Amino acid sequence: MGAKKLYKVTFLHLGKCYELYARHVVSSALWGFTEIGELVFEPVGSGLLVDPSEERLREEFADTRVLHLPMQSVVRIEEVERKGAIAIRDAGDGQKVMPFPMPPKPR
Repeated sequence: MGAKKLYKVTFLHLGKCYELYARHVVSSALWGFTEIGELVFEPVGSGLLVDPSEERLREEFADTRVLHLPMQSVVRIEEVERKGAIAIRDAGDGQKVMPFPMPPKPR
């Protein structure tokens, strides 16, 4: 069996745009949610420089086994070859996100 797949997940949360890496991404058993698991962070002490964004995310998701994100908050999921920098940005920083189209309410 080959190497496990790696996904870059971009989602919106409380006015911020989060970018995380994970090995497990599927439709959740909870209707309308996407399940994100096996979050990937750099090993502690693996480099000379400490990335404050990565440290903040590591602390925020330290005890998280699986994230169940509402599908409306997921901006993009990409399958990637290798991990890049993770980030938290203001959602308005050059990103134009269209809301997921929903059918009109019945009358």
